[in-house]
Amino acid sequence: MLGKKPLISENCQLNNVELGQYTQVGIYNVLENVKLNDFSYTGRFCTLQNADVGKFSNIADMVRVGPVFHPLERPSLHHFTYRRMKYGFAESDDESFFQWRGEQRVTVGHDTWIGHGAVIMPNVHIGNGAVIGSGAVVTKDVDPYSIVVGVPAKPIKKRFEEDTVRKLEEIKWWDWPHEIIKERLNDFYLPINEFTEKYYKAGV
Repeated sequence: MLGKKPLISENCQLNNVELGQYTQVGIYNVLENVKLNDFSYTGRFCTLQNADVGKFSNIADMVRVGPVFHPLERPSLHHFTYRRMKYGFAESDDESFFQWRGEQRVTVGHDTWIGHGAVIMPNVHIGNGAVIGSGAVVTKDVDPYSIVVGVPAKPIKKRFEEDTVRKLEEIKWWDWPHEIIKERLNDFYLPINEFTEKYYKAGV
């Protein structure tokens, strides 16, 4: 059973990572400069870099979030130009490049689902409730509660009507405390309109 202490599976590499309560990191994950908020999890063989992941995010196996850039404007793409010490070319690395690369952050909203093998490119914002299809390559922002698929990923539909989306964004059930969600668990099986009718402007 998951709890307030994060569950980190075997053979993971974590560097500068903040994990919320009830989170789980799958086997053979690499996470660097990542915040994984409450109740979110990653599947097997995922790599996340420079990313802020919201609550209740469902990240399937082999997902790649925030693949880092090489310097396109330089004469060479190779990392000898910024990992200089590794090749004995200099006594320091190009820290300004690493700082710039770390600033190209991905934001993944609450209650999102990122399908198997999807790739989310740097500087992309995934809205709350969005679904990313398996194998998609996401190069642009994704609207809340949209479903996107393909290479490059394109929207195919909205999960709900705009009015329902607006109400869900205002309800913000993902911010409810654990005990409130437990108390209201049966309401998550209601038709969506009944759920929003019950909790829209009702407060916690």
